[in-house]
Amino acid sequence: MTRTADVPVGKRVRGSAKSTRKKNGQSMSKSEDTRNQNRADEDVGGPRGWYSRGYVPHCDGYGLLQSITFRLADSLPKQTLIQMQRELSRIPKERQNPEKRRRIEFWLDQGLGCCALRHPTVAEKVQESLLHFHGVRYQLVAWCIMPNHVHVLANCRDQLAKIVQGWKSFTSRWVLARNEELGLSIPDKKQFWMREYWDRYIRDEEHLLAVTAYIHNNPVKAGLCEQMSDWRWSSANPDSQRIICADGDVGGPGADA
Repeated sequence: MTRTADVPVGKRVRGSAKSTRKKNGQSMSKSEDTRNQNRADEDVGGPRGWYSRGYVPHCDGYGLLQSITFRLADSLPKQTLIQMQRELSRIPKERQNPEKRRRIEFWLDQGLGCCALRHPTVAEKVQESLLHFHGVRYQLVAWCIMPNHVHVLANCRDQLAKIVQGWKSFTSRWVLARNEELGLSIPDKKQFWMREYWDRYIRDEEHLLAVTAYIHNNPVKAGLCEQMSDWRWSSANPDSQRIICADGDVGGPGADA
């Protein structure tokens, strides 16, 4: 039985990651990817539920279909962030957040930092964590584990902050305990993930398709593979589709995150 997301946007849309993939797993053109990123990052208004802990704004609400990005603590050098902030201060305030996100995505794709998620064992553990509460706390629609950051598209059935914290806390403990054993070279022995994360709620079908396409094409855009379906740690990969569409439990870490 194939599971689909209950999408709380304008009209019923298909939440299957497979349905938005290019034929034969082929990658998109650069112009296509740019259009998808622009649509995915478009700064839109939202329902009640906006809040901030002083870093970036979040929109939290039960039943929202959310695009979430979280990254490793050393994925962006401090000097790069300082310079970015100086440049952003020169543009209109209402465009600063979407522009900041685009620039951060660019720098993340340069593969900076220890890139511990490139290690197959670590990537597999992170993917297990994403799948663990699929169908319970959230319904996964699409995901991609990059060398230093993670993209997830999910229909949330619990508090967004609680969901993300669950992914981070379990994987952080597991990875940091094996830093030397796996030769990961994580610089901070006490911090694996950056505290904050980015999220955008999906407002309509066009936005859903653009975000899913962007997530799946990220490894191609970063030069990590030739086709979306080639990236092992993505919902565009055929093996991932078989996991998420299988009947029964999808597996996961041995303990509650």
